[in-house]
Amino acid sequence: MSVAVDKWAAGNSCAYLGASVLAVEAQRPNSHARSALDGPVLSQTDLYLLNTELELNPILTRSNPSFSLVFDLSNGSTGGFNEQYADRDLPFAQRDEPATLPRVQEIIIITEHSPWCTIVKNDHGVTLHDICDRVWKEYTENLITEGELGACPPRVQETIKRAAQINAQNAAPGWGQQFYSPAPPAPNRYRRIDWLRDRHFFDSVIKDDGYAVSRLGFRAPNIFVMKLAAF
Repeated sequence: MSVAVDKWAAGNSCAYLGASVLAVEAQRPNSHARSALDGPVLSQTDLYLLNTELELNPILTRSNPSFSLVFDLSNGSTGGFNEQYADRDLPFAQRDEPATLPRVQEIIIITEHSPWCTIVKNDHGVTLHDICDRVWKEYTENLITEGELGACPPRVQETIKRAAQINAQNAAPGWGQQFYSPAPPAPNRYRRIDWLRDRHFFDSVIKDDGYAVSRLGFRAPNIFVMKLAAF
């Protein structure tokens, strides 16, 4: 009796890769010491030389029928649900699955909702968790510069400042839980997450070479566009 194998499960990617990709891995030093089930992990050089088309994990494209990812960029929380049972929260058990097949050491993520570029790296192959963790830190640990804020129209600057106030309130312990809780002071520095205003929830990841060229001036197999949503 045959057993169905999930190609996205960690360690099951090798059988789904092309011969040219496997040939690259066979030439690496110590490649025989690794399990064949690990599959190759393409470096930037490998990726550009082979011009390999990458297949995105269906969780990223929101095409997995049994799991829809819920990822809040403002606090890094991840989870999910099955659309047939939307009232039941599910843990992000697929976090260690590869983000792409073939696996790659580096993925570049841009979005229409901000001017920044997020580079996700993992020498052992970028995973779903790597993407969520890196994007969360990109937007919560980096400040908007005065030049970046000043380049925005006054109306947009005000919406960013209001978003910063709301984010500060949401992050303050006990805020909103007791009527006498003082509001946290308005921030005088703004984080990249504030730039997103209310669009700080993950929606999907797509391939859009036209948009990549318009933003970066070039396209590459590992450049993807992240769509964000407001809930």
